[in-house]
Amino acid sequence: MFANPTIVEAFPPQNSSCGYCHSNSETSFQSGSLHAHRMSCSVYQRMIDRGWRRSGLYCYKPDLRRSCCPQYTIKLDATQFKASKSQRKLMNRWNHYVLGDNDAGARVADGPAPRKGKGASKEPQFILEDAIHAPENLSKHSQKPAHVFEVTLEPSSFTEEKFALYQSYEAHIHKKPEKHSGGFKRFLIESPLQREPIPYPSAPPAHLPSHYGSYHQLYRLDGRLIGMSVIDILPSCVSSVYFMWEREYEKWSLGKLSALREITLAKELHDAGVPQLRHLYMGYYIYTCQKMKYKGEYSPSFLADPEDFTWHPLSECQKSLDKHRYACFTHPERSLEGLPPSLETDPPPQIPAEKLSQVYLVSGVQNGRTMVAPVTESQQWKSRGSRNPILYAVGQLGVELAQEIIFVS
Repeated sequence: MFANPTIVEAFPPQNSSCGYCHSNSETSFQSGSLHAHRMSCSVYQRMIDRGWRRSGLYCYKPDLRRSCCPQYTIKLDATQFKASKSQRKLMNRWNHYVLGDNDAGARVADGPAPRKGKGASKEPQFILEDAIHAPENLSKHSQKPAHVFEVTLEPSSFTEEKFALYQSYEAHIHKKPEKHSGGFKRFLIESPLQREPIPYPSAPPAHLPSHYGSYHQLYRLDGRLIGMSVIDILPSCVSSVYFMWEREYEKWSLGKLSALREITLAKELHDAGVPQLRHLYMGYYIYTCQKMKYKGEYSPSFLADPEDFTWHPLSECQKSLDKHRYACFTHPERSLEGLPPSLETDPPPQIPAEKLSQVYLVSGVQNGRTMVAPVTESQQWKSRGSRNPILYAVGQLGVELAQEIIFVS
């Protein structure tokens, strides 16, 4: 029944202070939260398509209608992405720094795709993959580079080198010195995702991953770790989790360069024979937070409707976001300019018993094997404290997806 089981513990809705507008009260709400003991990549893909995200083993779904700073899931179509002039300039500047100003190969083609036919531009076509990999492909350059730049992808794991980078980043960028590695491990190392083979039709390029799962993309300059992306590679996307860098390289906009590299990775996976993998999920788009609006600079991007989870072009969402605190794109009449009349938590959803009979809960261990039973037949279901968190989770996951998950209580 469960070949690659997803096992979670559900929690009731929660609220806390907001890290975006830094409100003094607990005005950031979650409509669902759970601790994932293990999770298949396909289940997590479907969760993020419904507005969920993970932080380590903790998964949560923001309540956009009640929160002060609504968080809309945003994705970019990597196969249709065209770098802007400023993004091409950014890549060229970094390539010049790494390879040296006198190397003819340091500057990649800076023009857009040339027109065909009469009057076609002779300007060379800009190819994102070539630009991104230019400072690594040393054999293509005429002289010894000024620096050795290397980017590697590896499964999520702890090293002292990574923790030292995290300490530097927290101290200099967030002004929060981190002495102990526990928080770093919980936040950026631990992952519930189970590695699953990527179904390439033939052997992929060596730099592409062999499995879906959680990864670290490491940026080294002259042997020193100067940046690290935390990403999840899923059946339909590359999902960006976090990026950190050394402060002395801040002027090179490594965060924007990492986004361009993640776009490239998604496109390369698609082109290697995984046609359904074509997007970069950039986390949440928070229109009211200036430092998070940069995600809208990458196009074509789409926002998930907060109620039916259909995708809408960001360009078509702007007008509603300008006018409303909470924007519903499928049903604009449900949008809100201010907060809803009540911030009280809704009661647990009413879910038909026949549907709950196909939602499973761990009932015990017998002869070393974990036994499961329909939640409605378990002893825990008689307790409101155990029953309500599961009902909330099923409501936010959707019944169909919840039926592919095993709950523990």
